[in-house]
Amino acid sequence: MLLQPVILSGGSGTRLWPLSREAYPKQFLPLTSEHTMLQETVRRLDGLDQEHPRRGIGLVDPLVVCNEAHRFLVAEQFRLMSRTPGAIILEPKGRNTAPALTVAALAAVRDGADPVLLVMPADHLIRNEPAFRAAVADGFTLAEQGAVVTFGIVPDKPEVGYGYIRQGDVFQPPQLIEALAGTAYRLNAFVEKPDVATAERYLASGEYLWNSGLFVLKASLWLSLIERFRPDIAQAAAHAYAEGHLSGQFFGLASAAFAACPSDSIDYAVMEHLTGEGAGEGPPAVVIPLEVGWSDVGAWSTLWEVSDQDAAGNVLDGDAFVHDANNNLLIARHRMVAVVGVDDLIVVETPDAVLVVKKDRAQDVKAVTQYLEHAGRHEFRHHQRVHRPWGAYESIGQGARYQVKRLSVKPGESLSLQMHHHRAEHWVVVSGTARVTCDDKTFLITENQSTYIPVGSTHRLENPGTIPLEIIEVQSGSYLGEDDIVRFEDVYARSSKDAG
Repeated sequence: MLLQPVILSGGSGTRLWPLSREAYPKQFLPLTSEHTMLQETVRRLDGLDQEHPRRGIGLVDPLVVCNEAHRFLVAEQFRLMSRTPGAIILEPKGRNTAPALTVAALAAVRDGADPVLLVMPADHLIRNEPAFRAAVADGFTLAEQGAVVTFGIVPDKPEVGYGYIRQGDVFQPPQLIEALAGTAYRLNAFVEKPDVATAERYLASGEYLWNSGLFVLKASLWLSLIERFRPDIAQAAAHAYAEGHLSGQFFGLASAAFAACPSDSIDYAVMEHLTGEGAGEGPPAVVIPLEVGWSDVGAWSTLWEVSDQDAAGNVLDGDAFVHDANNNLLIARHRMVAVVGVDDLIVVETPDAVLVVKKDRAQDVKAVTQYLEHAGRHEFRHHQRVHRPWGAYESIGQGARYQVKRLSVKPGESLSLQMHHHRAEHWVVVSGTARVTCDDKTFLITENQSTYIPVGSTHRLENPGTIPLEIIEVQSGSYLGEDDIVRFEDVYARSSKDAG
């Protein structure tokens, strides 16, 4: 039996601003290790089939569902791991987890297979990975026999930021031959985020678990359940998938059809119908408790909790200094950060923004991102360094009718063949070798050499070398927006709506 990981990478991570931004959210950041959170999600299944050979688990390459704007970021994450995704399914618009899982299940059964799906958010932390794999093996065994399995995190505090699961009696189907590594329970109910008093009561009862957002079930079972309980989602997702197109490792869903799909979560769309009065009418809904060092790293205070602290409880990342200060989180990405005589603060410094917030108000960072979004500020969507499939660029100076950028082009990569209506460009090579196309001429320029691209000229920049190409680009003209671009050829199959 095949186990098909499905990684849901649609989150925006706005509560971890300014490190996490709409165009580069937290799943692409190395917050808890040297690997990004998406990479850790892929890697934590390594060894599953070897550790549990008697389960007959055929582990296959993961399917990733992400926003189409993040497609090259996802592909780059896999390339850096020397891994290959089963497919990268592109959502033109986020529609929550139920539609995302539906299109992933359609992809999983496309060639006639019916694998067990392991559904995982891309941005969670799990410290005890062997214990997690053992629980996944149990979930796989139960899902093979028709159960819908979720994982509940054993709580260690009265948390008000998570939804809860109420567990019931021990679940042990009579047809189960091999004993499970852990214990599975009937899933009695999903419970909304509680207040403090209710959370304390949940913790004391021992009957409640945090809702992890992790699920295991057969692909065909999910498709039958979503058709039964939310036929509108099932039909819209099926239409978007049927009208979609495959381009290399990317599968693009039909934009209009998927935008018309109702937005709903896995919990609300299906899982709640399998508990309470509806529990006897469908497949068994089962919860497996997890004690694996789990966190959704949903706020800066959570990152402080899961990070290594010094004797005074401080977490220092980058060029940071504390004196007579306790229980602070300091992250310095560009300049030195120093705090003196303060406690319980979060200070996050980036080249274009600095956040200072009391640790117990970390959830309120969303007020900043809401302001930035409504004001149309670039700090909501982009970092100063903007990633592109060919490399990256960052703005290092601007004024009336000019802008200066630093471009870094990866070896063997190239920008699109393009034209601008309103700006000219001067390129100066800082390091590496550039192959330049300007109208009907193609030529090489090397370190300390430069060239000029007039307004309206068709041009392309390429790196034919084996080291990164670093360019200083000076733009001048009446309009310098990233949307002033007409593409004629592009190896990444981007349209003019994709800037850069």
